[in-house]
Amino acid sequence: MELKEKLVSSFLAFEEEYTGANDDLHKIRNQAIKDFETMGFPSRKEEDYKYTSLKSILKEDYSLFPKKENAIEYKDIKKYLIHEIDTYDLVFIDGIYSSHLSSTTHDKIDVCLMSSALNKDLYKPVIDNYFNKLAPKNGLNSLNTAFTKEGAFIHIHKNIMADKPIQIINFSTGNESSILVQPRNLIVVDENSHCQIIERHQSLTEHPVLTNSVTEIFADKRAIVDYYKIQNDKLSASLIDNTYIEQQSESFCSVHTFSLGGKLTRNNLNFYQRGERIDSTMKGVTIIEGKQHVDHNTLVHHIEPNCESHQDYKGIFDEKSVGVFNGKVVVEKEAQQTNAYQSNNNVLLDDKATINSKPQLEIFADDVKCSHGCTIGQLDEEALFYLQSRGIPKKEASGLLMYAFANNVLESVKIPEIKKRINKLIAHKLGVELGFNL
Repeated sequence: MELKEKLVSSFLAFEEEYTGANDDLHKIRNQAIKDFETMGFPSRKEEDYKYTSLKSILKEDYSLFPKKENAIEYKDIKKYLIHEIDTYDLVFIDGIYSSHLSSTTHDKIDVCLMSSALNKDLYKPVIDNYFNKLAPKNGLNSLNTAFTKEGAFIHIHKNIMADKPIQIINFSTGNESSILVQPRNLIVVDENSHCQIIERHQSLTEHPVLTNSVTEIFADKRAIVDYYKIQNDKLSASLIDNTYIEQQSESFCSVHTFSLGGKLTRNNLNFYQRGERIDSTMKGVTIIEGKQHVDHNTLVHHIEPNCESHQDYKGIFDEKSVGVFNGKVVVEKEAQQTNAYQSNNNVLLDDKATINSKPQLEIFADDVKCSHGCTIGQLDEEALFYLQSRGIPKKEASGLLMYAFANNVLESVKIPEIKKRINKLIAHKLGVELGFNL
């Protein structure tokens, strides 16, 4: 049985077990499974998936609904956590909340589970206003909505600055078979509030793992959201990450995505600016090799005037790896005096590596400053020769040049411990010891 048919046929049993008496959720899920049955999984016939085929990851016989949490201890996951600083932690194992590995004691902010938020009257006003209101209707989003069971619910109340970062970590064990997990996150940051969030999906098994994640983020007036995605999974794991952000006037949202591992990674990242004097930042570093595939599909929709957006994605591709960047900036007629910048720069270390880059601008206003650009090349031979002439071995010299190429993305990371962690991951990927703090 194909995965699509298996999911549709198993929906009724899932819904009876997890929806309960929540009539609103029942209606949302039933409509979502109908939409998924109609649309199915995206294929290369669709323009947005022209360079990314999901066939290889959809042919597995995934276990869909783990019944219990697998036993994992802190020592098993410690290296994946940012433990150098105090954080709020939400840890999920095979899609099930792990209370003994989480630390969510908090004051004046709501950090809890989607299952709690969906079924408690306390959170009903927020759920009614925001849940499933932003993610566009397509096959992957509808599938996630239909089988929404668990994930993170974060609500930062008005005039509150979260006193420490929030980590959302999803571990997959799949000890007996391949597994499909579908976390759902809802993050609402009220007026004049601020939070920092770290997200990671990590497989602990050699069995195939497919994660179809949906995150909706709402930033109210003058809110600040810093979001960091660390993607450094095993070659048996694939990730489809769907993140949608709506901003109100004078808010600032930034998303940094570090794609360093995994079999296939697809990042759908959309920003919607619904106010004036908004700043949206999207930055990413991709370093892959072998037959790894990373696809960044981005959108910034400028709807009102006097706003800015900044996109900067760097990629380093070795062996037979494939990179895709499909970035779109839309500036509506009313969005005068928009400043929008988009850049995608790539280095190919092997003749067999591939990059497909498609930066796009759709501008309907006449008083704007917009630019986009793409470069694809190899390491600068003159710079490499210069470093070697100063006594630096070729391997280390290449590593330094590649690090310098990606470094401007790291400069805007606001959590020093994140920057340090990414420094180490990049150095490891490049196979060099940098020998100094960057």
